[in-house]
Amino acid sequence: MTHQTCKSVTSSKIPLSVAVDLNAIRTCHPAADPTAILIRMPEVMSIVGLARPTIYKLLQQADSGFPHPVKLSGSNARGAPVAWVLSEVLAWTRARIAARDEAAA
Repeated sequence: MTHQTCKSVTSSKIPLSVAVDLNAIRTCHPAADPTAILIRMPEVMSIVGLARPTIYKLLQQADSGFPHPVKLSGSNARGAPVAWVLSEVLAWTRARIAARDEAAA
């Protein structure tokens, strides 16, 4: 995969629900530790299928278990850049699926 292809793993030309290509992440960063890959809000929204306000509401609820973001700068100002750990977002999603399956059983 070329640098040009790896430059972005999302596309603004397709819906967010299909915008994240996890295979592209793995291809672009084959040696990367999956617990150290940071993703920004559009990718989080795409993976979990929730809107930005809903994600921020989940962050305020202690019992939601939604992973907290990592600060990307020293700023505490509103709008300061943050990102989420990919493996934590995927683990939260898997936990939601498991809870659904347990409830159905």
